[in-house]
Amino acid sequence: MSPARRLLLGAALLLLAALALTGLRSVAPAQAGTAAKPAKPLRAGRSSSAHAAATYMTGIGDETTEMFGDPNWKQLHTRIARYIVPYDVAVHSYSLDRAKLWMKAAESQHVQILVAFYHSEYTPTTMPSVAQYQHDVQKFVKLFPKVRQYQSWDEANRGNIRGVLASPSASAAARYYQAMIRVCRGCTAIGLDVLDAENISPTLSYISEFKREIGNLRTVMPKIWGLHNYSDINRLQSFRTRELSRALGGQVWLTETGGIVQFAGAFPNRNGSGLGRAAKVLGYMFNVAGSQTQIKRLYIYDWTGGTARTRFDAGLTDSRHIPRPGYLVVCKKLHGAKCNVKTSRR
Repeated sequence: MSPARRLLLGAALLLLAALALTGLRSVAPAQAGTAAKPAKPLRAGRSSSAHAAATYMTGIGDETTEMFGDPNWKQLHTRIARYIVPYDVAVHSYSLDRAKLWMKAAESQHVQILVAFYHSEYTPTTMPSVAQYQHDVQKFVKLFPKVRQYQSWDEANRGNIRGVLASPSASAAARYYQAMIRVCRGCTAIGLDVLDAENISPTLSYISEFKREIGNLRTVMPKIWGLHNYSDINRLQSFRTRELSRALGGQVWLTETGGIVQFAGAFPNRNGSGLGRAAKVLGYMFNVAGSQTQIKRLYIYDWTGGTARTRFDAGLTDSRHIPRPGYLVVCKKLHGAKCNVKTSRR
């Protein structure tokens, strides 16, 4: 796992642990105040007619360059990938060098890149001014002219963790989006990128506030939106994804989605039990994407898994890059030539 990914995950995992207590640990229906009641869930493993019509593209999000040289990745023939970088990566040489290596590896495989900006690795608890954000992002855009798809802030509604990381208010997220489209004319700028939860009411409020601020700014309302639906699909449910997609409007890209192998005590991987659970979720993930016509892309997160000590692990391969059972699900869905590979037990 790259140093950059360890820094990003180190900041994120404390909040994910809090979410587990209120969301992922329980598999009960959503709390009072959620916008809709659960509909009858789709069956995992059965293809919907919408998916059969190939209504969406599938890619993978990962911060390691090794993925692009892996024959198991190559046989998936996926042409899209997502990369998370600090908004100020262009002004820090060490971070920028890592980004350049990833971009070079992706471009060598003719992959269309979606870049999502995130908090600084150096000042993660401080939100930048709009002017500072625009200055640093503009530098990045100029350095990588072949990248034409961006997200202004990854998981904008994540929330603040004192002493660890900060997240933008809905108003600030709208202003960052406005800055993004100013510095990358003609780019595809995905609007708000949000994380679901067991109770989606706060997420719905955040979306509403963002849209209201976009109106106040008199800027262009996004036509494409980003959603991370871990909480929904890892319960083998789909109503949160449907309700959030409806609130967002337009096209929806599942910019992070996938089956959790291990997450603290909420999703243990005792004796490999998490491997089969994650594989089942991945099958269900495809069914959800195929059943909701707003969804036009999904980016599975992620390729490179962790070890027994890793708190959050959703990798399609283990830490040694050996495919896990979930990889077989993805490979067969994407019609890989040699999907019956030996799989990892961890």
